[in-house]
Amino acid sequence: MDITIHSTFLPHTDAEASLAFYRDGLDFEIRKDVAFGGNRWITIGPKGKPDTSIVLFPPNATPGVTDDEKRTIAEMMAKGTFAMLLLGAKDLDATFQRLQSQDAEIVQEPTEQPYGVRDFGVRDPAGNMIRIQQLKN
Repeated sequence: MDITIHSTFLPHTDAEASLAFYRDGLDFEIRKDVAFGGNRWITIGPKGKPDTSIVLFPPNATPGVTDDEKRTIAEMMAKGTFAMLLLGAKDLDATFQRLQSQDAEIVQEPTEQPYGVRDFGVRDPAGNMIRIQQLKN
């Protein structure tokens, strides 16, 4: 089988703040920006890698989610426990410095982890936990 990850979804609570984080902080490109019913679904991805995308979606627009579930999702997002994304960077320190200069919420500075990777943690404006690992050449 030839299967790849084409897109993944991450919730957003503020489209413009999320765009600033991913576009300006991580240098991702905007591929689609779809508005419907007062909500926005924004497809972004790393430049030069058109086959991999992230869809930033409004979690309150998910069909079938009850009001209680929406409150739980909002609480989990605020704590950074609802969604997580693991990215890789060729120059971890430059990526860290760029995000730090953008006043991103740094959770952990670049660290050699006991499980054999060097990475750092940051939260996007919606509270999603983003870990960025040093890619090995």
